[in-house]
Amino acid sequence: MDKDNKMKNPLHLIVRPFQGFWELKYELYTKPNLIISFIILTALIITNILSSQYAGFVVNVYNPDEMNSIMEIAYVIVPLLFWCIANWSLTTLMDGEGKFVEIFIATCFALTPLVIINFPWIWISNFLSHQEAMFYYLSQSFAIIWFVFLIYVGTLTVHQYTPAKTVVTIILILVAMGFLAFLSLLFFSLIQQIIAFFTTIYREIVFRY
Repeated sequence: MDKDNKMKNPLHLIVRPFQGFWELKYELYTKPNLIISFIILTALIITNILSSQYAGFVVNVYNPDEMNSIMEIAYVIVPLLFWCIANWSLTTLMDGEGKFVEIFIATCFALTPLVIINFPWIWISNFLSHQEAMFYYLSQSFAIIWFVFLIYVGTLTVHQYTPAKTVVTIILILVAMGFLAFLSLLFFSLIQQIIAFFTTIYREIVFRY
């Protein structure tokens, strides 16, 4: 497959996902796809930030003055990493054929509809009335459904599972993601307590001497 086809693969994949994910796993080089994956991921982060800042007031639930770009980045990166880690960890135990890099690439490629559909609506939403806002939410719902379908096909193809096993695996991955989130919150809470403990000791020593 030539270079042009490799660069067009994200758009080809979202239209013909079964063929696209198969080519992604078996026929295309990993390095170009990894670069494209980071481009898609960056595009989604930019889309989310611009949406929070510039979406029309009719549909924008965020206060632009309180928008935190770091948090917008975290809202994309953290769930993605949790998904990839949980996916790889579980499927390794369930005879999955996908490597971590393949899972990451397939997941990033599946994010494409969230970019190509939501990005234009950032600007279109500024011209919507309250009655027309339903079209904005409809397009977002369609993008999410499309993304979920691509995640399903990607998991099925990357690990060479049956449809039923793919559904069960995705449910287990979501449970594992919740467990990872709980452990992460517990870890950061423990770190904060340790920092607060040593800070208190430091202040006691400074004030005493």
